[in-house]
Parts: sequence; structure tokens; C-alpha cells
Amino acid sequence: MDILTTILNLLLPPLTIIFLFLFYPFYLLIKLVLCLRKNLHFENVARKVVLITGASSGIGEHVAYEYAKKGAYLALVARRRDRLEIVAETSRQLGSGNVIIIPGDVSNVEDCKKFIDETIHHFGKLDHLINNAGVFQTVLFEDFTQIQEANPIMDINFWGTTYITYFAIPHLRKSKGKIVAITSGSANIPLPLASIYAASKAALLRFFETLRIELSPDIKITIVLPGVVSTDMTTPHCIEKYGSDFILSESVSKCAKAIFRGIGRGETYIEEPSWMKWLFIMKNVCPEIVDYGLNYLFVSYLKPYFKRD
Repeated sequence: MDILTTILNLLLPPLTIIFLFLFYPFYLLIKLVLCLRKNLHFENVARKVVLITGASSGIGEHVAYEYAKKGAYLALVARRRDRLEIVAETSRQLGSGNVIIIPGDVSNVEDCKKFIDETIHHFGKLDHLINNAGVFQTVLFEDFTQIQEANPIMDINFWGTTYITYFAIPHLRKSKGKIVAITSGSANIPLPLASIYAASKAALLRFFETLRIELSPDIKITIVLPGVVSTDMTTPHCIEKYGSDFILSESVSKCAKAIFRGIGRGETYIEEPSWMKWLFIMKNVCPEIVDYGLNYLFVSYLKPYFKRD
């Protein structure tokens, strides 16, 4: 085994360089052709059944509106019934002919089973599962009073998504449907003050990349990596901590429109805003430079707000 490892250590670097030099231009050409093809084809979601978690506000709410405008049927999931009723009524006014709400908590496995069962009982099928439910937190890792305080972040962001996905897979396989996983740019970029949050999103990224291989070709998976979005969850938090919203934040409606377009085109990844894609490339090619920039941002601008006594 050691001999094989030694051989791979010697051969793979030059072979990879040769491959990139000779074949990467052809790969880019193929990607361009596929991109043009995707832009010419857009999925018709009229009367398709779409289940959206975290639909009471933020990205989930506005993605629901985009689907509603195209006549999709919606199953809206979140903990706040009163907010779900408002989103459901707005969705009906925008064009959705059939909307149900299912209050519950994605971190509860029995609730996740209920979400799928009630959707199938009402509509008879499931075409798209939009995994959006999540919580955000900014805190220095060492400032947790009890490390167990971090558990709800993973329970909601990661396990809540995997639970409902597990119960949805048999129905999505029947419909040749789609799973959309809304993760975060922090899954690829280390985000200071959000170590556990970033870990939960990175876990989702790798989970759905693996699941994409396991479920292909029956179920398509789109992974969304948004940057900072102005939502009811993030904006008040930023204003409380720093006195204003984050300068690079994007409006939630614009983000939702971009996500919906990407889903319709059948994208495997959606980076929104699109400049995030180039930051990810920089992270892969020159990780030290990105790490230095983030460290400078943290030490110079963010850390003063989190001084320890």
C-alpha cells in the first residue's frame, strides 16, 4: 500500500498539470455550451408541488412567491403559524392555485415525517423540496458559556435538513423531482464569528454533494451558496451588533429571484451574488490570500465589537 501511495504522490501532480493544460480549454467550452443550453430551457413549474421549509420569512418566503407567480402548488413549513398564513395568502394572490401550511420544527424528526406525509396526503405527490430552514448566530467560539449551546444550530441547519430529505426521497424518486439545499457562502469561506454556523452549512454542502451521486439520475440536486442577505434573521442582528446592516448584503427578493432562475435552469450550484463564485475560486487557488484578507477584516473591524472582559 505504501508503494502505491508513493507512486501516486509522484505521478498525480504532473499528470494533473498536463491534464489541466491540455484539456481544461475543452472543458470550459463544454461548460459554455451547457450554460447556453440551460438558458434556453426553463422548467415549467405550473401545478408542480413544492415543499419549502423556513417559509415564514426571508429567502423561503420570497422563493415561495416566485413559485407562486408561475402557478406552482405550495406546502409551506415553518414554526410560526401566523406568519405562514400571511405568506400562504400572498402566494394565492400571486397565482398559486393550491397552498397549504404545516407548522412545525424541522429539528424534530417526527415533525419532518409529518411535513412529507401531509403534503403527499393533500397533493398526492412531491416535485421539489426546498431545504431553506436555518438559524444564524455570530459569536466567538470561546464565548459559548456552555458548548452545548451550539447544538441547536447543528440540529436545525444540518439535521433538520437531512431528516426531511430522508422522508422525501421515495416521493421525489417517483416524480423525478428536485432537491434544493440552501446552504451559505460560509460553507466554502471561513466566516469569523460563525464557526458552528459555518460548520453546519459546510456539512450540508458535502452531504448534498454526496447525495447527488447516490441519487443520480432519479433526483436532481441544486446547492445554493448565498452571501449575506438582508432578512428578518440577519438584518436586526447586524444592526444590534454593528449599528447598521452589512454593506455587502443583498436584498432578499433579488436573491430569491436568482435562486428561482437557477432552479428553473437546472443549475447544480447557485452562487448569489454571482461574484461569490470568484471568491470561491480565489480560496481554492490562493487560500493564504483569502485567509489573510478575512483575518484583517476580523481583527480591524469585527473583533472590537466582541472584546472579552
